[in-house]
Amino acid sequence: MKLNHINLGVTDVPATVALFQDHFGLKPAGEGMPMNDRMAFLRDDAGSLISVFRAGDVTYPKVFHIGFMQDTPQQVRDIHRQLTDAGFSVPEPHENNGRLTFYFDTPGGFVLEVESFFG
Repeated sequence: MKLNHINLGVTDVPATVALFQDHFGLKPAGEGMPMNDRMAFLRDDAGSLISVFRAGDVTYPKVFHIGFMQDTPQQVRDIHRQLTDAGFSVPEPHENNGRLTFYFDTPGGFVLEVESFFG
């Protein structure tokens, strides 16, 4: 089974798209799918679709987040550095149950996690 899509309501579509493209390698979905300040459609390396829609005030449950797995702890550190260099306020990565991870609040109103297992 393969994940088909995730639909996110966000406070800022362009900022969310820039975050996903600039720091996580997502690309426009293409195929005539819109990319504007109200909605956008992006694909990851596996072909899964992330759609983002402007939703005004966004309140996700406290435990909700999107996670991006990295191959190595160094990649987690590198993404952390890229995000902080880009002006994001991101807590330092920390060890948790055999992995290096960090969570941060995105400009779109949801929490994102970056992690890698030690190995």
